[in-house]
Amino acid sequence: MKKKNIAVIAHVDHGKTTLVDELLKQSGTFDERAELADRMMDSDDIEKERGITILSKNTAIKYNDYKINIIDTPGHADFGGEVERVLKMVDGVLLLVDAQEGVMPQTKFVLKKALSLGLRPIVVVNKIDKPAADAERVVDEVFDLLVALDADDEQLDFPVIYASAKNGFAKHGLEDEPENMTPLFEVILENVPSPSGSEEEHTQSQVFTLDYDNYVGRIGVARIFNGTLKKGQEVLLAKADGEKVKGRVRKLIGFLGLERIEIDEASCGDICAIAGFDDIDVGDSLVDKDNPMPLDPLHIEEPTLSVVFSANDSPLAGQEGDHVTSNKLRDRLEKEMETNIAMKLEILEEGTYKVSGRGELQIAILAENMRREGFEFNISRPEVVIKEENGVKMEPYEHLVIDVPEEHGGTVIEKLGKRKATMQGMTTMPDGTNRIEFEIPARGLIGLRSEFLTDTKGEGVMNHSFLEYRAFIGEVESRSRGALISKENGDAIAYSLFNLQDRGVLFIEPQTKVYEGMIIGENAKAGDLEVNPLKGKQLTNMRSAGNDDAIKLVPPRDMNLERALEWIEDDELVEVTPKNIRVRKKLLNPHDRKRAAKQSKK
Repeated sequence: MKKKNIAVIAHVDHGKTTLVDELLKQSGTFDERAELADRMMDSDDIEKERGITILSKNTAIKYNDYKINIIDTPGHADFGGEVERVLKMVDGVLLLVDAQEGVMPQTKFVLKKALSLGLRPIVVVNKIDKPAADAERVVDEVFDLLVALDADDEQLDFPVIYASAKNGFAKHGLEDEPENMTPLFEVILENVPSPSGSEEEHTQSQVFTLDYDNYVGRIGVARIFNGTLKKGQEVLLAKADGEKVKGRVRKLIGFLGLERIEIDEASCGDICAIAGFDDIDVGDSLVDKDNPMPLDPLHIEEPTLSVVFSANDSPLAGQEGDHVTSNKLRDRLEKEMETNIAMKLEILEEGTYKVSGRGELQIAILAENMRREGFEFNISRPEVVIKEENGVKMEPYEHLVIDVPEEHGGTVIEKLGKRKATMQGMTTMPDGTNRIEFEIPARGLIGLRSEFLTDTKGEGVMNHSFLEYRAFIGEVESRSRGALISKENGDAIAYSLFNLQDRGVLFIEPQTKVYEGMIIGENAKAGDLEVNPLKGKQLTNMRSAGNDDAIKLVPPRDMNLERALEWIEDDELVEVTPKNIRVRKKLLNPHDRKRAAKQSKK
């Protein structure tokens, strides 16, 4: 059977997973009786809830006499490491662009990687059924972007398909009648080169992503570049550091639709999963034991952000979670590092672990998964990873693109200026909003999202992707308001919270358990304020007019994990348990906090 290998790349929410769903449905890969869900490729609970792809996933479809291996990649900047590795394993890419939003930061990031590997894109202008869609403008934008990224003549001569994945059709021209996905299948078969390499050559394959199975241990998903791999075959595992380990392929797994099928043999051009090597890693090569020719190791982007995980030591510790000890926390983080190679773990001291990743979302998703598994822990404020080159301090910079209604543009530009952002350009979009581009230190983005949504009344959209490391720029302004800190232990009382509403925005509601040092709200002014949320009403034996009026409380601000991580300062922590997200001071005792503040001034 002939083979084609493609990856679907796009900015977050431009419809990659929906498109792959339609290709699966319309290729005849599934049994007609099979019940199919929406966004089948998003298998993780969090992926389903948020509607984003977090891990790259591969599937295969049969169309005519071809087997097409398709890899659905994440669109969010924090998971850029996943996309980069996947592109090395394919011979062509479907570049999906939203017919209304056009080219976005992640489009640029993933396209740059694809072009550098010599891949020619097939441009799919998706969501052409949107009311404000302007497909021709989007094709021009893609062309301009390719020129700016130094694409060669062949890459600039890209085929274009207009599609609505949601409605299940693709067409060659905008005026064509919408029918089904056949035009897209035809373009893939015509324009994606067949895999190079030969089955007669010595075996060469490379692992590009990892999986884990409780029965067989670590599984490497690999592309075979030359030769064949058979179940039970003895091969050499060539590690990235040059070490070579002999082993046997215990299990070979092929992909078809959403199923994994045990196979006896895979040949040149195939993508398959391999079990039998305990220390298999991303970038490792599986080669012929008699004539080993390892492939170049994969370059993996460095983490740009780190947080510190520590065991929960608050007065409420151990009341809501099943796993509360530092040893359990360490085991879980080490297990995560086995399959998530875009993250790094460093053990600092007893019970504290530094986890570095590509962004706040990536770290928040790890914490959310752990919380659902019954873990309790604290997380510190995210910090950027600072490097030193030739004696110069270097920090990561991001390319930031924001879409805002015209009336809020001035406020946002002023806020970003204080965070050391430099404006690169501004264009008016077809829907009347302004698209403004900035270059900003990654530190300036920490805590920005919630302020940005407030300033734009929830109408603004922001996206960013990693740009490069540049010289350290000095202090960046962060949160301007202080915290309301509880000075008592107990259950919060409605009467007390009603009187505290004037002091700022509350994070808690009546009957919430609080403790000394826990943050219950944001102060309306700069500086922290200690308050008593347990203070009841003074009772007298006199009846006064209006004393029984119902207490009206403003609904508290919902502090989810990401919002809490963005909000906290260096002397604060987020306490994460399966049932609650709380914000607290690192030092719960007010005297300890005063002492620490004096020390830091000295």
